[in-house]
Amino acid sequence: MAVYTEIPDEELHAFLGQYAIGRLIACKGIAEGIENSNFLLVTETGTYILTLYEKRVKPADLPFFLALMDHLAARGIPCPTPVHGVDGRALRSVAGRMAAIVTFLSGLWPRRPTVLHCQELGAAMARMHEAGRDFPLERANDLSVTGWRPLLQASCRKRGSIADDLRFELEHELKLLERDWPSALPKGVIHADLFPDNVFYEGERLSGLIDFYFACTDFFAYDLAVALNAWCFETDGSFNVTKARRLFSGYRSERSLAPAEIEALPLLARGAAMRFLLTRLYDWLYAPKNALATPKNPMEYVQKMRFHRGIRDVRSYGLD
Repeated sequence: MAVYTEIPDEELHAFLGQYAIGRLIACKGIAEGIENSNFLLVTETGTYILTLYEKRVKPADLPFFLALMDHLAARGIPCPTPVHGVDGRALRSVAGRMAAIVTFLSGLWPRRPTVLHCQELGAAMARMHEAGRDFPLERANDLSVTGWRPLLQASCRKRGSIADDLRFELEHELKLLERDWPSALPKGVIHADLFPDNVFYEGERLSGLIDFYFACTDFFAYDLAVALNAWCFETDGSFNVTKARRLFSGYRSERSLAPAEIEALPLLARGAAMRFLLTRLYDWLYAPKNALATPKNPMEYVQKMRFHRGIRDVRSYGLD
């Protein structure tokens, strides 16, 4: 989350007048994250999140995201629910951006994830995958393997942006991923961005999954690979196999992993590391200078990519 677009007061009040959520008491920009402009709204009826969708989000994808949250919430998945206006629509525009209001979830995201946090996340992720099986819409993952080369090329065009040895390494890695990426694993709706700041807890009990604006139709195991990268490395870069073991055991308590999914995990984890390395690198080079959020350092994911490249046996991830 972040703030790139400010909303004039008069326009904000006119916008909120299209909802039956009462008088505005407070509105505060949320500085975390880098994708959209987000505001915490407090009104007479409660607390909400207002999101203005910025350049990376395609307007044509927004009905998918909002319908998915409605679908998952109706099936008991703790996630934000879109607020529909008095005309029945959840999506409209303000300050020159498409926008939506969603319900506020209680809880805090874990600054230092524990093994119990990882266990809870794995189980919740599997329940989300199962709940999405009858979701009628599909959306391709435009930040999967076919989307990585354009990001690398755009980053390389910035003079002095990447050292020659790292550019060579990324080119070599990308060629391998493009060649070997699987095509026949179980798939369905995935979140694709389940980082700690997108998962809320009350103590160590998971209370909500948020920020579904990368959700798509892709391999279930890829969602696990994203989480493996995001949750199972310590701040010094070391891999915590106990956290990984608990992430997978939580997941498998709700959904079985096919042998092909387990076998593919090292490659999927390398790909997930490449995806976040490249999007972070692109944002580092091209983020607007007036954004409140600071782009994240891509080098963290270089180290993770190299770790996964060295994996020869899934038991290194705590899997049997």
